[in-house]
Amino acid sequence: MPIPNPAAMEFLLTRRSRPAKILTAPAPTREELLPILTAAARVPDHGKLEPWRFLVLEKPALARLAALARRRGAGMGLEPERIEKGVLQLSEADLAVAVVHVPRPTVKVPEIEQVLSAGAACLTLLNAALASGWGASWLTGWHVHDAEFCREGLGLGAGEWVAGLIHIGTETTTPPDRPRPDIAAITTWVSE
Repeated sequence: MPIPNPAAMEFLLTRRSRPAKILTAPAPTREELLPILTAAARVPDHGKLEPWRFLVLEKPALARLAALARRRGAGMGLEPERIEKGVLQLSEADLAVAVVHVPRPTVKVPEIEQVLSAGAACLTLLNAALASGWGASWLTGWHVHDAEFCREGLGLGAGEWVAGLIHIGTETTTPPDRPRPDIAAITTWVSE
């Protein structure tokens, strides 16, 4: 007989991300962040490959990355509004954790399973931050999809890429909940 965990289920049924633009200081300390990162590392990981790693980006690093994003965006000829959106995502943040997908060469575990594990690490990191009482948001953007930005700014190696930037901080307001999927419309029951 299953042993339910009503508190965990209630959390999952009511959880919601907080927009990064409403997050402010204080952000978690290193000590407060460690259990959140530990939870994120407990995701499904076929073959125990750890096909992800975490880069904790504190305020000075985020300011440096914002300046790099401005330079890269201009060099790439992006529209000023698009550049500014990427810059502000970094410059206005107090803390973000980059979840980096690290492909592991193996014949046993398909690459897609490693990618999905990195995505699971993003979601678990987000949920662990929320469950710890912080506001959190999972974002990406043009800058983290730019190989040169990632190599120069984040020190990513060959084949590595950012699965998500998890912004964590203190929420200043609680936004209204958004409409949720109609479970009946997206579920098919297969019994034969």
